[in-house]
Amino acid sequence: MLEEYSRVYAKVDIEAIKFNLMSMKKNIPDHTKIMAVVKTDAYGHGAVRIAQELEEVDYIWGYAVATAEEAFELRDNAVKKPILILGYTFPYAYERMLIEGVRPTVFRKDMLEELNECAGKLIARGELRSKAPIHIAVDTGMSRIGITPDDAGAEFVRDALKYDNLQIEGVFTHFARADEKDLSNVKEKEALFSKFVDRLESENNIKIPFKHCANSASIIAVPESSMDMVRAGVTMYGMWPSEDVPKDIVGLKPTMELISHIVMIKEVPAGTPVSYGGTFVTDKPTKIATIPVGYGDGYPRSLSNKGYVLIDGKRANILGRVCMDQFMVDVTDIPRVSEGDEVVLMGKDKTSGEEISAELLGDMSGRFNYELTCDISKRVPRIF
Repeated sequence: MLEEYSRVYAKVDIEAIKFNLMSMKKNIPDHTKIMAVVKTDAYGHGAVRIAQELEEVDYIWGYAVATAEEAFELRDNAVKKPILILGYTFPYAYERMLIEGVRPTVFRKDMLEELNECAGKLIARGELRSKAPIHIAVDTGMSRIGITPDDAGAEFVRDALKYDNLQIEGVFTHFARADEKDLSNVKEKEALFSKFVDRLESENNIKIPFKHCANSASIIAVPESSMDMVRAGVTMYGMWPSEDVPKDIVGLKPTMELISHIVMIKEVPAGTPVSYGGTFVTDKPTKIATIPVGYGDGYPRSLSNKGYVLIDGKRANILGRVCMDQFMVDVTDIPRVSEGDEVVLMGKDKTSGEEISAELLGDMSGRFNYELTCDISKRVPRIF
């Protein structure tokens, strides 16, 4: 089984993803929808397949991506639900974006003008049947994209409402500190955002369909910030936003395993250097196994001389530097080891039940968990 993927594969558990989403859904109000965040290829897990699997989940409103290209990839693969581009969309993508019902995030006046003009042309040609839905970003503390929650921001929204071919479908913000133990900042920012949205609706006599601010951490720790919709990201993939986020409120299951196989075993004498630079030298006769994976696959080079893998229920320490396509481990104390044996790089060992979680692998490599999964390269096949 899976012989064609023997070098390395990432096994992604769709049912675990659905379990994690349902766990979060149970922690928020019944009316609140979930936007599944699938940017960066679903944090490295495979955006197309995951979005396809979530199409029939009724409480999933749609998907969040970072770029127009990510949105178009979903549309090219028959994903029909709404898609929101969380970042800036460059004008070259406007026409296809609007035709395919992809929502832009708007925060500059020139975007309003250009989007309105583009939508008008498409409506005139019969390629767009109604006003183009947009979401407006509000900056409440990230100091990146977004209007300010003050008079200038309110004026921006008033201007947006004047455009005949645009419809404000949503207004949102992003919390900068929701994953901290002290939740005073996120509660302050949620109150600021809520007050601003109330002002927008009352001053303009409108009802904004989707107000959203809650991310993965606040879905768990501050569910009162849920509003009309929440954006589930890292927790959807069974990873925790930080060590400070409580783990007894929402149950999460890991969703990815990274598996390889031994391609060579050799016995070397004491005094043998291993890998580039000879940074590790054996101090006794040692049995070394070569694993056909490296930093070209996204396996961190920073694990050199300090990480480990699981083979036949036992730990095998990494010897020397991780290469682009291979690395070596010490299997001296694994008596039944042989070429072709399975190697757990991330996940749970079937023999011992010991697990190398994304959090643990991140700690060992000096990264955080979802940075690690995002970096798993395209040459690693995702198996569902």
